[in-house]
Amino acid sequence: MVAVVQRVLGASVEIEGQTHSQIQRGLLVLLGVQNTDEEQDAIYIAHKIAQIRIFADEHGKMNKPVQDIQGNILLVSQFTLIADTHKGHRPSFIEAARPEKAILLYEKTAALLSQKMGFQIPTGIFGADMRISLINDGPVTIILKSK
Repeated sequence: MVAVVQRVLGASVEIEGQTHSQIQRGLLVLLGVQNTDEEQDAIYIAHKIAQIRIFADEHGKMNKPVQDIQGNILLVSQFTLIADTHKGHRPSFIEAARPEKAILLYEKTAALLSQKMGFQIPTGIFGADMRISLINDGPVTIILKSK
């Protein structure tokens, strides 16, 4: 799995002109699932997202996870994170998991994050044409990989 974790002051997902999900301060996470990923990858990524210390402490150092600032997490599927761009100019998505597998692992990751946070994690809709808006804080953007 590949997760792009962005520290945000706010983020939202719009689908067909309607706001589907939104958060205030917290993390916007774009998640790509590879065809070799399994449940252990979802467990690893969910743990890393919940525990990554990228919020400032009282000394201004990135030392707090999202829970410590009473933040939220917005999780959005994005298979294009798995693109292979080594050859030519058209990305290859051969390493991206098929939808039947990807949706299960995406939903598993959302469920694990909800369990760790103690509340339902807002998400996008798998496979939907979405518009993502965000106010990146910092900017702070971290790439996590399960392998």
